[in-house]
Amino acid sequence: MDSSRIIDLLLFCIPSLITGLIAYYFFKEHTKNEDGRRRFLLQKDLQVTALPMRLQAYERMTLFLERLTPSKLLVRVHPTSTNKEDYENLLIQSIEQEFEHNLTQQIYLSDKLWNIITAAKNSTIQLIRKASLLEKTNSANKLREVVLTEMLDRRAPSDTALTYLKEEVKEFL
Repeated sequence: MDSSRIIDLLLFCIPSLITGLIAYYFFKEHTKNEDGRRRFLLQKDLQVTALPMRLQAYERMTLFLERLTPSKLLVRVHPTSTNKEDYENLLIQSIEQEFEHNLTQQIYLSDKLWNIITAAKNSTIQLIRKASLLEKTNSANKLREVVLTEMLDRRAPSDTALTYLKEEVKEFL
């Protein structure tokens, strides 16, 4: 073969190689865009079904935090006897039952919010236990009075959690 035929052959191959590379690049980008579009549409469809469930979880946790507020808890849960230990256990049992009832809602909430809600629950239980340990607390009615008096001086732990919950809902709506 002479050199002019080799040059002619290269001149024919180079454009076809360039055309092939350009076609490969465009096909790859097109496939990538289509995949992204499909994922977007799927995520959009999931949000349509997940958003109501997520809002329901926030609503349930709002209700839990409202019911956790000591003033509302003490009005809702009445002592069965004058024994302060029995009433303390009844209050704590009521909080724990309500919390366990709402455990599944954590999958719809952020980890930070769930930790804040758990801390609010534990702080409320600690508040009740500390009030029960005071010397002036000698009956169930006195325990109610001491807890309510304690709450006059500061915010309920559930109020802080409720504020954070509202902020988180505002972020995604």
